[in-house]
Amino acid sequence: MPEINRRSFIGAGAAVSGLGLLAACGRTGSAGSPGGALVTPGDAIVDAVEKERAGTGKERAFTLRAAESELDLGGRTVRTWSFGDALPGEELRVSAGDTLKATLENRLPDPTSIHWHGLALRNDMDGVPPITQKAVKPGGDFTYRFIVDTPGTHWFHPHVGTQIDRGLYAPIIVDDPDEPLAYDEEWVVMLDDWLDGIDGTTPDAVLEEVREGMDHGGGGGHGGHGGGEGGMEGMDGGGPMRMGNTLMGASSDLLGGDAGDIYYPLHLVNGRPADDPRTFKADPGARLRLRLINAGGDTAYRVVLGGHRMTITHTDGYPVEHREVDGVVLGMGERYDVLVTLKDGVFPLVVLAEGKDATALGLVRTGSGEAPGKDVRPDELDGKIVHATELKAAPEVRLEKRGPEAEHTIELTGGMGAYDWALNGRRFDHEDPTKGAFTCEQGQRVRVVFKNSTMMWHPMHLHGHTFQIADGGPRKDTVIVLPGQSVKVDFEADNPGQWLVHCHNIYHGEVGMMGLLAYTA
Repeated sequence: MPEINRRSFIGAGAAVSGLGLLAACGRTGSAGSPGGALVTPGDAIVDAVEKERAGTGKERAFTLRAAESELDLGGRTVRTWSFGDALPGEELRVSAGDTLKATLENRLPDPTSIHWHGLALRNDMDGVPPITQKAVKPGGDFTYRFIVDTPGTHWFHPHVGTQIDRGLYAPIIVDDPDEPLAYDEEWVVMLDDWLDGIDGTTPDAVLEEVREGMDHGGGGGHGGHGGGEGGMEGMDGGGPMRMGNTLMGASSDLLGGDAGDIYYPLHLVNGRPADDPRTFKADPGARLRLRLINAGGDTAYRVVLGGHRMTITHTDGYPVEHREVDGVVLGMGERYDVLVTLKDGVFPLVVLAEGKDATALGLVRTGSGEAPGKDVRPDELDGKIVHATELKAAPEVRLEKRGPEAEHTIELTGGMGAYDWALNGRRFDHEDPTKGAFTCEQGQRVRVVFKNSTMMWHPMHLHGHTFQIADGGPRKDTVIVLPGQSVKVDFEADNPGQWLVHCHNIYHGEVGMMGLLAYTA
């Protein structure tokens, strides 16, 4: 059995790339695609790479039942879809190298799947219909089985339509058997923007509303929208203006302008709104590890712990050179691990919905005292808040320096007016996903330049891999690309198959801001 450590995780794919497996596998990809036939999720090369992953030989089995449910969101009951009867769903916890066996029982009225966000797993377990699997039909079951070979803070959710904007999500924490961090307590915190089941609203209805374009109905200009139930609210000039289920004027300097365009009645910390917050209890002086996950659909969150500074240790599961800050900003799909040494008292974990004039709240209690109210605004919110592009990868996870053998420029295009979000001007074709695919070969170093030509920020997510942001930046799978800017990333093509690359704003992705990274034979 291979020894399990961080370097063996990183090196496993590279070792496979030197085996000459592509030539030996007799694969069955389809002809006519860019660069020739494409590796498919069921090809022998996928099995071969899986067998080379460092594993413990231990299997951890879970059952995940997706069903209609009624959830209590701080005194407000909503009808939604979820894994079990809690929000978030029950945390999955494994050790790096374990084999995960997770059986999805679909008791929903629609087909569904599970995508394991942040895990570099075998392609046929990635949970993306129709690319890597068929969607699991209502009443059907599907078992995901794969080696989880890299430690970190991750999560899982469906990859069918707008289902991610319901209650179908939960964390998956992969423990490091050689954990280098010293801490006393741990709190996994999932952040979410919520609209499902409130006043009859569903994510599907919101998608249909925005598909018409934000200029529909005479709104005029960027972000305008004149239709939708609920009329116009917030027209006193003091914040964003709500029109139906959309917003105009939600602006954030931290995000370079337009912060988001969907109105959410609630913002949640572990399933609870600001007026009924979760409380984490610990002793004064305890060293707390916060694992922060943004499960939202259209909202970036600025996160601070009142009265404290925090030390960033990881982003998207990978260690970084430690950086002391006042707070972090998370785009949808991003994760941060931070360490905080707790003072004596009751402190607000304030989660500001960037540009949306709303907050979520959690509490950390280490002693007596009155809890702060829902409108608390700590000074740290105006302190040092960093983007991931300002961080540096820890030495042990930096990619070896070498030039790229394949390079792609992925231009982020479109706008709110026509709601025509796309990559390189091409909307993703769900009927023919390989059309316009970005291709690479096993063993290559691949460079991607995300070039944002739009007026809005986008959290870009790559499935099945982690990339390193240029110039020694952090290892990540999701990165914020600000309007008018570019972010250059490199990754090792060590996980063959067909993988989505897309904006993790669920509404942008669904209308077309997706593409396919495909390995060729």
